[in-house]
Amino acid sequence: MTAQIIDGKAFAAEVREKVAGHVSRLKQEHGITPGLAVVLVGEDPASQVYVRNKGKQTIEVGMSSFEHKLPAETSQEELLELLDRLNADPQIHGILVQLPLPSHVDEELVINRIDPDKDVDGFHISNVGRLATGQKSMVPCTPLGCLMMLRDQRGSLSGLDAVVIGRSNIVGKPMAQLLLGDSCTVTIAHSRTRGLPEVVRRADVVVAAVGRPGFVRGEWIKPGATVIDVGINRIEAPEKGTNDDGSVKTRLVGDVDFDGAVQVAGAITPVPGGVGPMTIACLLANTVTACCRANGLDEPEGLTA
Repeated sequence: MTAQIIDGKAFAAEVREKVAGHVSRLKQEHGITPGLAVVLVGEDPASQVYVRNKGKQTIEVGMSSFEHKLPAETSQEELLELLDRLNADPQIHGILVQLPLPSHVDEELVINRIDPDKDVDGFHISNVGRLATGQKSMVPCTPLGCLMMLRDQRGSLSGLDAVVIGRSNIVGKPMAQLLLGDSCTVTIAHSRTRGLPEVVRRADVVVAAVGRPGFVRGEWIKPGATVIDVGINRIEAPEKGTNDDGSVKTRLVGDVDFDGAVQVAGAITPVPGGVGPMTIACLLANTVTACCRANGLDEPEGLTA
């Protein structure tokens, strides 16, 4: 048995196409253009790439993109004042502050300064509480993407046994809440869980978000289970040779031993090309959802939790 490979790139492209359709209807029927503001503080190279990709994809689906690139020495008060202006701007429906922030800035304070209804990252404490209590909330993008792929793969998730490996605020905890919302029986496990292989082996759905390369072994997987690998780990790849500076080249791997798991699972996401592409696609979806809610319109079908 060889698992079906869940193509995250193709799925993300479908999500972006749906977003573009909703954006077009909002423009034509209501004269509204969803707007996403992204705030970058400092010169972190990876963050610059992420922000550039987010802006590009925002424009491609027909939304308005507002980028605010601030120097690393920007004070916390200046950043908070900018967020206050963005909160008050009716053209902006989604606000994202690219993390990490410089060390002199309190990330929690900044995140919680964003209007929770514009918090398209889903990190505001109000959205965390709303999600945990089953209320309408903005949902973190990566778990939302995982849920979309699981629904597409399995249809109804009701009654399935799901194990989430990882307990972060960004992925593990909200992922568990979303699976509970779809009537799964959910176990949150982690690297210190006793008897972890046996816990994973009973699961119909495994979401691995522990941050350790190849941590989840193939023999842990229940035959036919759906495996969503959230991990993105860079490891040395001597077989690829060396860089110009003599360092060993690297490759990306997930938290799951893919070669082992693919022989057992019913379906599995690869790394790269699995969950990763869904994160920005769901950011765009969240912005459309926020726009619809702000204007008292029906939420976009197929793009919410």
